Amino acid sequence: MPRQTSHDLRNKSRFEVLHALFTLGPSTRQELTRHTGLSTATVATLVNEFLAAGVLQIATVERRTVGRPYERLSIAPDRGRIVGVDVAETYVDATVFDLGLGPIGHSAIALDEHKNDPAYVVDGIVTATQNALAAVTADPAELIGVGVSMPGQVQPDAGVSVFAPNWQWHDVRIEEMLESRLGSSVYVDNPLKAITLAEMWFGVGQVTGTMAVVNLGTGVGAGIAIEGTLIRGATNNAGEWGHTLLQLDGRQCRCGRRGCVEAYLGVHGLEMTLAEIDPDHPALRQPLQRGFVDAVAAGLTADDPVLIELARRTAHYLAAALADLVNLLNIPYLTLTGWTSTAIGQWLIPAVREELPSHVLPGSLAGLVVEASAVPGNPVALGMAAFTLEQYLGQLGVDLPRSLNR
Repeated sequence: MPRQTSHDLRNKSRFEVLHALFTLGPSTRQELTRHTGLSTATVATLVNEFLAAGVLQIATVERRTVGRPYERLSIAPDRGRIVGVDVAETYVDATVFDLGLGPIGHSAIALDEHKNDPAYVVDGIVTATQNALAAVTADPAELIGVGVSMPGQVQPDAGVSVFAPNWQWHDVRIEEMLESRLGSSVYVDNPLKAITLAEMWFGVGQVTGTMAVVNLGTGVGAGIAIEGTLIRGATNNAGEWGHTLLQLDGRQCRCGRRGCVEAYLGVHGLEMTLAEIDPDHPALRQPLQRGFVDAVAAGLTADDPVLIELARRTAHYLAAALADLVNLLNIPYLTLTGWTSTAIGQWLIPAVREELPSHVLPGSLAGLVVEASAVPGNPVALGMAAFTLEQYLGQLGVDLPRSLNR
């Protein structure tokens, strides 16, 4: 690994202080020092930087009978507004956050999954963003940025959607298109990176720095953090677990390969599994993906034996695929998120936990946790808002580590 410079260490310290404030809530300098393990002088210097930038505020002053009073510090929520936008093949979901990353407004619209023209998708993003801002009557001057998650491979530094396989996009300059329409700075990234940052700040990251955040939806993927660092890879394409091999020469995947994890665990993969069990099942007559998944959830609630078999086979595929992640990286925490997980996770997760010991090496099994994400709201939108906050602080001269590793 490259040797860390003093600048790298200072940036890391800044992030640790900010993260501590999100974790602890209003805190004294002494509490921040204990939580971060940084020196008293370092915390004092960094707190002064944040106060000067208007990012922190003095929430309360605790007066003691002896000695100086203690200032309790907090994020200054009204310093500005951020919009986090989750864009998928079937919807756009926009959430307005204050600077403390508290949600204050929301709007969602459906996308026609059979349309993929960039102009159509941009229209949807702009509409959802403007509707969310209108819901909180935000002053345009308060908007400090919009973070937009795009499916597929994204190059954040260039603001380009490099490749979106379900839309057949190649090198779409999505950031430029959105900035010209929204009149605000825009930051684009991949949903796997966003959900992982959300977990690092507001989920299992509070108990571990090493995790895989597994997203199940139209496509599937895994955001990965190792010892507190978000793994991006050489081209920001790390985490394409959905396009690793589950079955040699298996089902055709939309990426062009055969036997990918996504061909068994993406929504279309679930449809193919159900067609193998019962090709005439009424759930297969649903024209849209969300309708199909909702029908599966309703059938599982009603103990439909065909859908129970679908859940069993899907859990079998999921356990095998997750075990590869664990065996490769010795991941101790697996967190499931995404709209398919939300709909049918209560049937999948217990079955996966039961089967994992037959796939995971004994040395990686001890203490392995598999659970549904506890991050509130939309974790993709939250993660994109956190990335946008990072960008904003950088523009103020308060550089944070490139989350890290951008």
